[in-house]
Amino acid sequence: MTNHSVVMEFYLMEFSNTRELWVLHAFVFLIIYLETIMGNLLIIILVTLDQSLHTPMYFFLQNLSFLDSCLISITVPKFILNSLSHKSTISLSGCVLQVLLVIHFAGSELFLLSAMSYDRYVAICHPLHYEIIMNRGFCVQMAAASWFAGSIFGVLYSAGTFSLSFCGSRKLPHFFCDVPSLLKISCSKKHIIINVSVSIGVLYALLCLICIVFSYICIFNIVLRMPSFQGRSKAFSTCLPHLVVVTTFFMTGVIAYLKPVPDSPDLLDFVMSVFYCVVPPSLNPIIYSLRNKEIKVALCKILWKLSHYKFHVKK
Repeated sequence: MTNHSVVMEFYLMEFSNTRELWVLHAFVFLIIYLETIMGNLLIIILVTLDQSLHTPMYFFLQNLSFLDSCLISITVPKFILNSLSHKSTISLSGCVLQVLLVIHFAGSELFLLSAMSYDRYVAICHPLHYEIIMNRGFCVQMAAASWFAGSIFGVLYSAGTFSLSFCGSRKLPHFFCDVPSLLKISCSKKHIIINVSVSIGVLYALLCLICIVFSYICIFNIVLRMPSFQGRSKAFSTCLPHLVVVTTFFMTGVIAYLKPVPDSPDLLDFVMSVFYCVVPPSLNPIIYSLRNKEIKVALCKILWKLSHYKFHVKK
């Protein structure tokens, strides 16, 4: 049996033998990647520069945008480079890094989404105590806790996965390194470490989901009893974008990690892979930018200041 330490590289899934289609894939993914990075970067800049957005909700949104930018940057640029160079390989160290960072940022985002639902719960169900509970120090602690939780799972999953042996095929049924695909090609019969890690991860995800569901049950219970239609509309407008993001993130994650890994991936498997690592990060800035009036107002103020500054410079 050959130990995993002698494995120098893995082969990622290829979607076509035609060079033109490889270039087309690269072009499409490049557009999606640039849209995601620019959208999330715009949110980060607006929240940083606009004083009216210095609230807990936008502090968490700013952190979410940063996590999304990092998450998509781990997998998509490598895929684009491979497509343009007509290669499908990734080094062992690169594969370890992808598993470590994907799990780290996904785990951090899961905790952060729970913190955002708690923020909405306090704002709607306990508005008089909102500023006391959601103070600056508490928000920073929640953000730090999300990074800490993500790092723990990143280390656990990567250590557990690469403690296995890879003595057969090194061709991954995925366009990036993820745990299910690596387990599929591993020749180790015992997966004790990774099984324990996955069990802890599932429990962690369930706890986060329970917190989110409980928060929204309380929120909807309060909102539906509001006498004013305008009050209900405002409450829903701040909650629905987050709820859409949470639903998308959980659904794509469940599909990616709980569905069986096929021996011969087809187009549907590729689409599922894209949904998991590409759609949630690219969807977030669209949802929060297009449906959020405060973000639109902040953007207009920044654009007006820039145009006003250029006008004075030209004079």
